[in-house]
Amino acid sequence: MYDAEPTGDDVAPEPAKEPSHSSSTGSGPAVLYVERQPVPLSWWLIGIGVAALLAWQGQMSREWYWGVVVGILALVAVVWSLIYASRNRVIVERDSRGETWLRVGDASLPRSAVSRTVSVPPTARRAAMGRQLDPAAFVVHRTWIPAMAMFILDDEDDPTPYWLISTAEPETVLKVFGAPVD
Repeated sequence: MYDAEPTGDDVAPEPAKEPSHSSSTGSGPAVLYVERQPVPLSWWLIGIGVAALLAWQGQMSREWYWGVVVGILALVAVVWSLIYASRNRVIVERDSRGETWLRVGDASLPRSAVSRTVSVPPTARRAAMGRQLDPAAFVVHRTWIPAMAMFILDDEDDPTPYWLISTAEPETVLKVFGAPVD
């Protein structure tokens, strides 16, 4: 899906430019990579279709305004659900001390806690999310994104063996993050 020309359904990472290092105040972290993960356009079309179908069913054998009420409620639920599912971002940034951080949703992972990384291609995603998945792993999975990246932790105090995240460009994320790649 990502080898072809980009379409509206593709998820494209947004490489961020590193801010200039001319300021010595350390005003904040330097963003090295940002990837938005919105749901595909096809999901929006399906959601609108489901809301329209529910509106039609709402007015069957009732007054017409029941269809309007049910349709509005269904459309609000669909829009809220798809916006909520689209809120995730994968961010790699460097703080003022030079530590590289991976931020996925509300979770953060420092480079110092990672021993190695692995790119999980779309062909291996099913195995990584199925029989090979460790129940203690931290997983951020988006079904519409085919590839994943694995960050294997080296922290005796943390019971989490690894992070497994969906990303459209796992090689880019791993390269920018800077951990050894297997």
